[in-house]
Amino acid sequence: MLGFCEKCHDMVEYYINERKMTKNIKGKEIEYIGKVAICSECGSEIFVADIRDYNLKMLDNAFREKEGLISVSEMKLILDKYNIGKRPLSLLLGWGEGTLTRYLDGDIPTKQYSDILKTILNDSKYMKKVLEENKDAITDVAYKRCNEALAEIEKDDSITVRSEDKIDHVVKYLLASCSDITPLALQKLLYYAQGFFKAFTGEYLFYNNCEAWVHGPVYRNVYYKYKNYGYNPIEENEYDYTGIELSKIEEEILDSVIRNFGCYSGKTLEKMTHAEMPWSHTRADLKDDESSDRIIEKELIAKYFEDIKLKYNMLNISDIRDYSTDLFNKLCV
Repeated sequence: MLGFCEKCHDMVEYYINERKMTKNIKGKEIEYIGKVAICSECGSEIFVADIRDYNLKMLDNAFREKEGLISVSEMKLILDKYNIGKRPLSLLLGWGEGTLTRYLDGDIPTKQYSDILKTILNDSKYMKKVLEENKDAITDVAYKRCNEALAEIEKDDSITVRSEDKIDHVVKYLLASCSDITPLALQKLLYYAQGFFKAFTGEYLFYNNCEAWVHGPVYRNVYYKYKNYGYNPIEENEYDYTGIELSKIEEEILDSVIRNFGCYSGKTLEKMTHAEMPWSHTRADLKDDESSDRIIEKELIAKYFEDIKLKYNMLNISDIRDYSTDLFNKLCV
């Protein structure tokens, strides 16, 4: 990577360091983790446009999180989730037709508008109500697309009840493949399996809801099944691991998750999931030790791991190691 160093008066190679940064916005100190480019020749900081843009994005995210405001990525999730455009959604909500466009371009919404958008993101029944009550404000085509997306969401919710045993097959496979796995580690491996399976295949591995508990993402039914082990490993000989029904691609992705995350302890995996957006965002306004049964939206998990796949240029399932290693080094070394 090359950039211009004013001290060296030349184009030089540079390396990037992460740094805690602080910015005063509207009288409030906003802390965030930014990046700086360092000249490899003299050690001076140099200006790089991409890094400036990255820092502005991180500052924006930190400000929104501190103020409890919806992020741009979450607004994009709304459009994807309900297959609706910016203009139709603005009209459904009784806003100016360009309101969502401005917000997606970076304008910060009011707390009132932000709360409405958050409710829509997290509550498909509320979105259904808004759609039906205001359908005359949008075209028939826009209504049909959104209504069909809502129907699919309702279908997925019903599938959750019918396919509870799918996660059991995944659990059996993880327990059969890992030695000395604790309930805490098992929960985190399920979360990573769900995220990377969606990123690589476009489908969810299972439909069970994931909750943002104090110690990280948790699948409630799995928790109650193994909670008596506490922080001790689950005993392998106590359960029947026969009859596991998984496809080849399901096993391959699970094997990669096991290789690249199963090598870490449950507490290390907990620390990793705490550093990731799906869990931290879902618990944004909660105290560190405050109990919660908030659901980490599947769409949030999907978007995060799809972004990770792109960021780390993951072409093969084995490339998951680049992310796990980088995350471990940032948090634990």
